[in-house]
Amino acid sequence: MRLDPASFTPFYQQIVDQVKAQVRSQMLKENDPFFSERDVAEHLGISKMPVRQAFQKLRAEGLLVIEKGKVPRVGLHRVPWNFQQLRGFSEEMRRRGLEPSAKLLNIDIIPAPPEIAQALQLDELAPIYDLLRLRLVNGEPVAIVHSHLPARDFPGLEQHAARCNSLYQLYEETYARLLSHASEEIGATVADKEAARLLKTSIGKPLLFIRETTYDSRNRPIEYSESRLRADRYSASVVSLRRPQG
Repeated sequence: MRLDPASFTPFYQQIVDQVKAQVRSQMLKENDPFFSERDVAEHLGISKMPVRQAFQKLRAEGLLVIEKGKVPRVGLHRVPWNFQQLRGFSEEMRRRGLEPSAKLLNIDIIPAPPEIAQALQLDELAPIYDLLRLRLVNGEPVAIVHSHLPARDFPGLEQHAARCNSLYQLYEETYARLLSHASEEIGATVADKEAARLLKTSIGKPLLFIRETTYDSRNRPIEYSESRLRADRYSASVVSLRRPQG
């Protein structure tokens, strides 16, 4: 890896571009150990700041997998999402050394449509919160999340939603609703014009689609959501266990 001081491309982007090229050429393969920030900085003879920026970008794009206390490893442009453990988006990203954030696009109270009323075990047309949020990792948009919550269970939600990065944290710390489990349906879709604009991708690009119902510790559904994630950044990771044959 070498840097060109005469180039108008910042050092961090030069590092990112070279790592991407090595992954494409298979010089770097999935799960290969990678160098630390200090190693790269010393090798290139630069400060750690541009190297840290490069690592952050590579993590956000799933090209580096860095977990606390472990050696960095090469990814394949996708961040695997483990559905065996109930973690919110913010928890999962911070666990991977990334910086999550959220932008509230819309919040309103609406009558529950039949499908959502059924998922939340409410009477049809019962008032629910309707939230649309854009999720970001290291400032880059990666997911659109459309959530629905029973209005009766979360009074004043609009006062918290705009400055809240983690709904799971809000449920547990502000509303004392401890979480138990979630049921998910995972599929695929493509980006329409609005999704492409928000996610900074192209119309028709593949998206990972997740439909999820989250339950509290008393087994009551408290959130029904539909998420669209950039399929070039995320993949689903599920462990299947074979039961003994009787």
